[in-house]
Amino acid sequence: MKWWRPAVAGWGAICASIGLARFAYVPLFPAMVAAGWVDGGGGGLLGAANLAGYLAGVLAGRGLARRVGVPRALDAGMALAALSFAACAVQGGLAWFCLWRALAGVAGGFLMALSGPSVQASVPAEARGLAGGMVMAGAGTGVMLAGLLVPLLLQGGLAVAWLGLSVAVLAIWLAVRPWWPNPAAVPAPGVGEAVPRAVRLLLAYGLSGAGMVAPMVYLADLAVRGRGLAVMSGSLVWVLFGAGAVAGTLLGGRIAGRIGGRRALPAWMVVQVAALSAALVPWWPALLLAAPLGGFAGVGATAVTLAAAREVAGVQATIVWVRATAGYAIAQAGTAFALAALFAATAESHAAVFGAGLALSVAALLVAWMGRKG
Repeated sequence: MKWWRPAVAGWGAICASIGLARFAYVPLFPAMVAAGWVDGGGGGLLGAANLAGYLAGVLAGRGLARRVGVPRALDAGMALAALSFAACAVQGGLAWFCLWRALAGVAGGFLMALSGPSVQASVPAEARGLAGGMVMAGAGTGVMLAGLLVPLLLQGGLAVAWLGLSVAVLAIWLAVRPWWPNPAAVPAPGVGEAVPRAVRLLLAYGLSGAGMVAPMVYLADLAVRGRGLAVMSGSLVWVLFGAGAVAGTLLGGRIAGRIGGRRALPAWMVVQVAALSAALVPWWPALLLAAPLGGFAGVGATAVTLAAAREVAGVQATIVWVRATAGYAIAQAGTAFALAALFAATAESHAAVFGAGLALSVAALLVAWMGRKG
């Protein structure tokens, strides 16, 4: 099989599960509130439920792949993503939406935990940096697709929007399924080479994820309800986030392949700090800077960290990557629930949640800088 085929399949998995099943909710957030399906606090809670489900999917994904194989595990994640979108077309109340947004997170966790390492194990060593960037660029592509599709689909109402996104996931699944990666079984912990702890790498990545909760949940709502823009404009801000994410992941894979992921990560954290700082500027044009920089750093850091995991762990990279992804998910889920509570307690203050994100991003930068050489 040509090396780019599993990379494209991994791209499709991340595009559908992370870019759509996770991030398409961001431009839907203000529309859900405007239609009375949820209030602002409930909208933030749905984002937190999705991140909690993501953690569960990350933790379960590797075990599922061992039992049924990587291709079937990827199929399960894609099917669950499509089903979760279709279920959200029913206005079943906050508990109903929490359940299905959590299951969408489970799907994203499955596919994030498996796609990157499986693709890297299926391509030649010299292509791993580029392939990793391609796979993780799926998140940004999905974000852009969501930002373009959601305003169009919302013309038919929220139910049509949810169903349209389900159809989009199904279409991507059918397109890339023939090229699913199917690597050899990953050695279990304790067999062969010891698994490095990579504490600073894992901590920096987790803090980066915590800092990115604010834009990943509230960015479109900040544009619409915080800066007074139209829903369409909020979706376009999200498209800019996705464009930055594509650039950040593709460039991240290439640069990490040249200088090493641990050395590249501090640069991405500098950009993340700049993005959160721009989001706090009380002038809507600042969002035109905050959105692409946030996507570049917050999503692009994933490609950089994936490369770093391969550097430090070799054949055991899947184990380090699952630990990194689980830590990221734990940090994001905990932060998301905390920010949902903060948002409700501060009369829906966007400055409060983005200020917390900035503080966490600064901490991520400091840890990444300390860990750049080991």
